[in-house]
Amino acid sequence: MNVSRWLVIGLILIPASCAPAQRPARAPKSPPQEIAQKKAAIVPEIAAEAPRRLLTTLGGLTIEGVSFDSRTHRLQVLDQVQGPSSKWPDSSKAGASVNALAAINAGFFTPEGAPLGLLSSGGTLAGNWNGGSSLGNALWYRDANGRSGIVRREALGQTSARKMPDFLQAGPLLVESGKGVAGLEAAKVSARTFLLWDGGNRWLMARSAPCTLAELARILSESKPSGWSVKYALNLDGGRSSELWISAAVNGGPSFVRPIWNNPVRNFLVLRPIQS
Repeated sequence: MNVSRWLVIGLILIPASCAPAQRPARAPKSPPQEIAQKKAAIVPEIAAEAPRRLLTTLGGLTIEGVSFDSRTHRLQVLDQVQGPSSKWPDSSKAGASVNALAAINAGFFTPEGAPLGLLSSGGTLAGNWNGGSSLGNALWYRDANGRSGIVRREALGQTSARKMPDFLQAGPLLVESGKGVAGLEAAKVSARTFLLWDGGNRWLMARSAPCTLAELARILSESKPSGWSVKYALNLDGGRSSELWISAAVNGGPSFVRPIWNNPVRNFLVLRPIQS
């Protein structure tokens, strides 16, 4: 074979064999600022809703009330120092007297008209600390910073309670830490009034059709009357003291539930805007 011919073939093959291998293209990396933005993403806080009337049936039990957000509205104790009906004959008159949006009967009282437990209305104390009865085993309170809550009386104590501008003893506690309280009375059927709290900013003040305390605790702990889970529920004075007034200014109002056979009561919880 001609040597020059092999030389030509070799020169043709050398560039092809020496060509660098092609590597597969890599996907571009995310810019550092994009990664930082993903890590910094925060779930937005639930916006406060305006008070609204609630009318629902849960487990065969009718419940009516007013839901509200404690960032924009607050409860206040209205007490009648001279006893039941000495200033206001019912919740509608009590609420209207301070331009409230709603009002409900509050704590228990003795046959003589004195509070059955300790309370504070705008810093004015009345009654005595109830350290033994289930009708005073918990408190609703609003502290000097405007924060509200429901707590067992042992957890707060009398000394701390007396410093609150508004609070009242009531009971029994129906729901605690999201669970129905065990051992509640399961025979006596009566209309009930109560407060519900999600442990944060959402509240419901309500009245129910006749039921037992055990039944009410079970229904409240297993359902979401106002669309959120109940973490704490406090029973207020019930039976012939149960009444609820909702003004026309509330979405879904007005409403006034007070049977003609109801007794006049010692004190009320009224709902008002924080700026008022």
